[in-house]
Amino acid sequence: MKKIAVVFFLLLHATGFAQSREDSIRLVMQMSRWIDLQFTPAESDSLLEALKDYREGYAAMHAIPITNQLRFPFAFNPAPPGLKIDTKQLKLEFPLAETKLPANRQELAFYPISKLAWLIKNRKISSVALTEIFLDRLERFGDTLHCVITLTKDIALRQAKLADDELRKGIYRGPLHGIPYGLKDLFAVKGTKTTWGSAPYKDQVIDEDAFVYTRLQAAGAVLCAKLSMGALAFADLWFGGKTRNPWNLTTGSSGSSAGSASAVSAGLLPFAIGTETWGSIISPSHTCGVTGLRPSFGSISRTGAMVLSWSLDKTGPICRNAEDAAIVFYYIKGTDVYDPSATNHAFNYPSTKKIDDLRIAYADNYFSTLEKDAAEWSVIKAFRKEGKQVKATNFPDSMMYRADIMNIIISAESAAAFDELTRSDKDDLIERQDKNFWPNIFRSSRLIPAVEYINANRLRSELIRTMDEYMRTTDVLIVPTYAGQQSAITNLTGNPAIVIPIGLTEQGIPTSITFIGRLNDEVSILRAAAWFQAHTKFDEFHPPKFEN
Repeated sequence: MKKIAVVFFLLLHATGFAQSREDSIRLVMQMSRWIDLQFTPAESDSLLEALKDYREGYAAMHAIPITNQLRFPFAFNPAPPGLKIDTKQLKLEFPLAETKLPANRQELAFYPISKLAWLIKNRKISSVALTEIFLDRLERFGDTLHCVITLTKDIALRQAKLADDELRKGIYRGPLHGIPYGLKDLFAVKGTKTTWGSAPYKDQVIDEDAFVYTRLQAAGAVLCAKLSMGALAFADLWFGGKTRNPWNLTTGSSGSSAGSASAVSAGLLPFAIGTETWGSIISPSHTCGVTGLRPSFGSISRTGAMVLSWSLDKTGPICRNAEDAAIVFYYIKGTDVYDPSATNHAFNYPSTKKIDDLRIAYADNYFSTLEKDAAEWSVIKAFRKEGKQVKATNFPDSMMYRADIMNIIISAESAAAFDELTRSDKDDLIERQDKNFWPNIFRSSRLIPAVEYINANRLRSELIRTMDEYMRTTDVLIVPTYAGQQSAITNLTGNPAIVIPIGLTEQGIPTSITFIGRLNDEVSILRAAAWFQAHTKFDEFHPPKFEN
């Protein structure tokens, strides 16, 4: 409890622990200035008894175990007033890509789902044989990349055998039937460790199957590994090391869905599931040169997943290309009775490749800061070369984001989610102890007043309204991946985004572009991304060190 004693030094003194009432009054006055208020001596004197009562209430709560799994009874809803959610879901048929089984089966490591699914469905290769290829690659390269926390070999072979048995009986569940994949290790799977990437939890076993795992199981997919993540969903350092970028092993893969992006990039798995609170799908997908979809907030129930921020956490697929992301998203989207923020909006992805109906724009105020030969400009040129209209627009960055409300919201919620960790002093075991990492963030966040947290979310509602108005004439907004405040803004408003590779730098490192969509409209950004990838080859690039 030593850290809480330090963090609440002022509060403890103000509630009677000071040498005198006068000392307490002075401390309360000083405390008020830390929260941008000015209490007079009389005002400070008047609230001493109330502070004491509050402290007694805190102590009573602290006597009750409050784990990360304890549910939050409120639902964040990013929908602006009047938004109608389309819930009429059509049954989708994703076309498979006819292909040949290569002489060198290691080439399958970089096949998209559509090709692997065709081979499985047409019995050109069994799910067991395909799974063994990826299990072998995970075993050979997992330590090099530090991307695997738990190899789920027994589960994988059992699920692959079931997929083959069902296929022999004429049962085909769809394009994920028999396809190997990996889960970011914050999703619970019964009988496996769920470590959250951090030493205090490295032996944790949660007797629950996460919603996303049950959806993939129902689709016939094969779980091969629990993949690395930055400690408690921050960056790419976990208790087993730093997850590496397959394109440059001297650098990290970024985070926090570090292992998911690294494994897909290196061909250790056809796809993986990641999560994003603020950049944790987009950033590692950019770094590793893969396609990452951050769906609209609430698109996928988070039951059975580690909580970092109830109003910001999102689940999404990391894949080879946008078509694969559409397939995976279709099979994992949806809600259950346990995540109050989850919705069940429709995802009616069309079979046509045409995008003539899409209203596409780019953020000119972001692009204008780039060099004229920057790779991002080539994306605009590619659309226009094929006769697509791409209008210039200014993303109202500074007008929309006038205060750093993201920092207040994410810090307060994450500190609450890991209250037990802080109060038990087990945060001493966390991989980093610098002032910019979780232990200090959780401690400092205890001093965020509830009033300021609530008001930050009230300002967030205005941000949501402004973003909704801005996007009413646009289906797809193209932005440089790290430009301005768009990442913070769109995570706060819940808008979907997809990041796709657009080539390599002179140093051979991937670069990317991001498409932002309207709330609950993953279809448009996936269509635009798939069209771009059909007219380029960047999504087919893979790191040469992992070809065999």
